[in-house]
Amino acid sequence: MTAPLPRPGAPLEHYVSTAAFDPDQFEAMSAGQARYYQASQKRLMWWKFKRHKLALASGIFLILLYGTILISEFLAPYGLHTRNVEYIHSPPQAIHLFDQGKFVGPFVYGRTMTLDLDTLRRVYTENSTDVQPIRFFCRGDPYRFWGLVDSDVHLVCPAIGGQMYLLGTDRLGRDVLSRIIYGARISLTIGLIGIAISFVLGIVIGGLAGYHGGIFDLLVQRVIEVLQSLPSLPLWMALAAIMPVSWSPILIYFGITIILGILDWTGLARAVRSKLLSLREEDYVLAAQLMGASSPRVIGRHLVPGFMSHLIATATISIPSMILGETALSFLGLGLRPPITSWGILLTEARGASVIAFYPWLLFPMVPVILVILAFNFLGDGLRDAADPYK
Repeated sequence: MTAPLPRPGAPLEHYVSTAAFDPDQFEAMSAGQARYYQASQKRLMWWKFKRHKLALASGIFLILLYGTILISEFLAPYGLHTRNVEYIHSPPQAIHLFDQGKFVGPFVYGRTMTLDLDTLRRVYTENSTDVQPIRFFCRGDPYRFWGLVDSDVHLVCPAIGGQMYLLGTDRLGRDVLSRIIYGARISLTIGLIGIAISFVLGIVIGGLAGYHGGIFDLLVQRVIEVLQSLPSLPLWMALAAIMPVSWSPILIYFGITIILGILDWTGLARAVRSKLLSLREEDYVLAAQLMGASSPRVIGRHLVPGFMSHLIATATISIPSMILGETALSFLGLGLRPPITSWGILLTEARGASVIAFYPWLLFPMVPVILVILAFNFLGDGLRDAADPYK
């Protein structure tokens, strides 16, 4: 049976304890409860992020991948421009551990090349009597580490006098695996630099438009509408095409990065503006203004942290889009140019249908692009949830 309703005008019962506050009551908590209630927001975010196993694995994968760009020369079995004309369009070699039932260790079999006179294709056959052990922490092709220090030490090398093309070679006899490792340095960093430019423009312009409004907000919205109405790919192509051919590869790299960053800020600026339009009416914003806080401090210290989860999600989506933008421009021949090497430039080797049919391993540079994009999206999901630890 339900309790009878109180008569009109009678005081309502309450369940708030009237006992004096006892500070020693927290000592009665379990260690887990005390650890939770006393944890900082960063620690709560980390605990929540760790529960997202896919995001955690993606974050570890990206950290390791970005770590490789610091030692690309050491990890690559061959130099960036090392050619072997005797192994042009050589298919990938398999790694073996046992030879005739005996454990040998990691090795590849040597190959012999014959020319098919009917199709004019090079045909490679394995020679099972030619065992070529793979060497580790060995001396191979010389290089200049980050263009500063001369060295020839590699993590893995082919056998002395042998060859090791784990992902095959291209039309010039260059190792595809080594070029993918070198290309990661450009393709991965172009997204970070581009997102830094995009975030600065988006947060500053969108923040000022949403916080102050007025004529500035009106002008910003019209500029954003014009930029968003333009097709992205033709606009990228037009801006990339106006860069002088005489520019050095480094200038072209920074030019492409700036173009991608400038064209990507509009969506973030509009999101920041709409969020600040609602947050600027909050009481804590008025309190900060009355205390004499400047507009940049109010925006950066009080408003932007209020929707950090949205900014994190936007960043993890924008970085892959910039990597794809660079890949598309380079694939079309309007982005980065040799001797700079990126994943997009490597994919230009596979532009023809006949090339893909005969030499499908030239599409291997597409694999890291897909993995990086998936990893950033999974990482973004985890960071977005972790940025709101109290939900």
